[in-house]
Amino acid sequence: MLKKYLLSLLLSVTFISPAFAEEVKPVVVMTTSAGVIELELMPEQAPLTVANFLRYVDNGFFTNTIFHRVIDNFMIQGGGFSVDMERKDTLPPVANESVNGLPNMRGTIAMARTNDPNSATSQFFINLKNNDFLNANGPRPGYAVFGKVVSGMDVITQIGHVQTGRQGPYKDVPLEPIVIQSVVLK
Repeated sequence: MLKKYLLSLLLSVTFISPAFAEEVKPVVVMTTSAGVIELELMPEQAPLTVANFLRYVDNGFFTNTIFHRVIDNFMIQGGGFSVDMERKDTLPPVANESVNGLPNMRGTIAMARTNDPNSATSQFFINLKNNDFLNANGPRPGYAVFGKVVSGMDVITQIGHVQTGRQGPYKDVPLEPIVIQSVVLK
């Protein structure tokens, strides 16, 4: 009788345990001219946004792009321009997933967009501080957070302190380009 009970218990644990196993979240390694940043993505909360970002990663899109907008004590933005400040062609926009429970806090990565909430393509930003005003609020959509920095926050902070200026019509551009050399799935 004890053998049957133990066998039954073992089988139930074997079949049940995967349901309780923590979902493995994808991690990407972003190598930049300022250092390495690791980002854990959150597909459970932002499935469309994570899938969109990973398409760009898989295609090597981010290679030799730059952080083209840096505002100290706010955020660093990249993923859309070459070193020559040429805008890269993108995939179609992704639907806004800002109502996903993930706030724009220090060390989170979110999608950049225009005034159209559903206009995000390849550009992203990493928050240098808690930016609650970027979160969805009632009927007002926010900026969709889809991951967080798990390593390299010192690099993010360092980028946030670089000198910036105007380049053509763009302001807050680092005077010395900060190049995203690669972004790969870990």
